[in-house]
Amino acid sequence: MASHQFIILISTLLLLPLAFPSIAASEYVPAKPMEKEVSVVVEGVVYCQSCDQFGSWSLTGAKPIPSAKVSVVCKNYRGQVSYYKSFEADNEGYFYAQLVGFQMSHDLLDHPLQSCKVKLVSSPDEKCNLLSNINYGMYGAPLRFEDKVLRGGKHYEAVIYAAGPLAFRPNDCPPPTTHY
Repeated sequence: MASHQFIILISTLLLLPLAFPSIAASEYVPAKPMEKEVSVVVEGVVYCQSCDQFGSWSLTGAKPIPSAKVSVVCKNYRGQVSYYKSFEADNEGYFYAQLVGFQMSHDLLDHPLQSCKVKLVSSPDEKCNLLSNINYGMYGAPLRFEDKVLRGGKHYEAVIYAAGPLAFRPNDCPPPTTHY
């Protein structure tokens, strides 16, 4: 009788993994080390160009536009839009655009320096809300890498690119006066 119970116990122990596969599959898997999260950030300033500089790319006498809006548009190597988002400048006209969700499908061709541009969107200043193409703000200002990296601990790094400066122009500039 004892041998019969022993055979049932052994059989049960051998069949237990078949009945509960999760018990049999519990292997030790070492934890992966945390990968460093690298963010892409674009920064710049949006101005209102002085009427004195109308028709040029000069920003002499320009004033920052609080709450101006810009957009960041990135296209993949096939020319398809892979990222788009608009950002609002702070009270000094400065924008800090963290490109959350931006991904490169090709490391070289989809790199932000080649694939992303910053465009003017809107100005809340009723007296200065006409688009200008200063630094290509109408069609897309290219990014510049200025060797700025923000590090936050062991697992976060933000590579910061610059665009612009960009500018809107005033709606109503008086004609230049000429003195003879």
